[in-house]
Amino acid sequence: MWVVVGPTASGKTEFAIALAERIGGEVIGADSVQVYREFDIGTGKPTDEQRNRVPYHWVDVLDPLESIDAAAWAENAHRLVLDLRSRARGVVVCGGSFLWVKALLFGLLSAPPADPLLRAEHRAEAEAKGRPALHARLAEVDPPLAARLAPNDLVRVSRALEVFELTGVRLSDWQAQHGFRQARHQFRLLGLHREPEELDQRIRDRTQAMLDSGWVEEVRRLQQAGYANARAMGSVGYRQIASALEAGAAGAMSELATSITRATRVFARRQRTWLRDQPVQWLRDTPEALDRLLTDALP
Repeated sequence: MWVVVGPTASGKTEFAIALAERIGGEVIGADSVQVYREFDIGTGKPTDEQRNRVPYHWVDVLDPLESIDAAAWAENAHRLVLDLRSRARGVVVCGGSFLWVKALLFGLLSAPPADPLLRAEHRAEAEAKGRPALHARLAEVDPPLAARLAPNDLVRVSRALEVFELTGVRLSDWQAQHGFRQARHQFRLLGLHREPEELDQRIRDRTQAMLDSGWVEEVRRLQQAGYANARAMGSVGYRQIASALEAGAAGAMSELATSITRATRVFARRQRTWLRDQPVQWLRDTPEALDRLLTDALP
């Protein structure tokens, strides 16, 4: 299995499609926002032209108010992998939701199931005191995990607190016990090498192109359609636009390109941090690099 990872705006989608074309394969999207219909401009979904080149799975699968977690996606993707292999099709996984990728490759630890009441309490606490306050509480009970999570990452911080409150065991200890040691698929991690300055420029250019394509109007339409509280609305870019629309201030709207670019750069740094300890083969974004990769890997 070929798994194309890397920070946002690095060019994963086009590379994965080109790879799938070369090996007679299909692409499985591993992006927790691209799975939602209606959230189009700001998610970096493959274009219609790209999706006509190879089958591209797990894009535009769910309605905006539906939910899915890493475990559910991974089991569906696992069955899809088996189906593709039974038909002698190559498999390329592509996406920036690395927990989803890890869940597909290794499975997930058997931590306790979600507790809706605890999660509601955490949301209420975050709204009353701010998300960093919830993160500070996690730092008291699970310092190793808190150090790896952003203070504003409400979903993961809440989950970590939830596990500790239900079991008395830190989630970092659950993870260490699981270890993600036994892969259930043979795989090869690939990424496109981008210098920091180049990636920053790509992020700026992509952000401006999305805004020029009507991103603000898309968010306004989604809010009017009743999707203001959809999970995808909390993703990078959508969150900034939604806040600007709610504020209704001309200054907030004029600063959107800057605020989204800044937030995307922070997100990309977190992605690079996660990948630092992974066995990624970093490639230059050239046809020759893909040629060499396949020459070395395929008989």
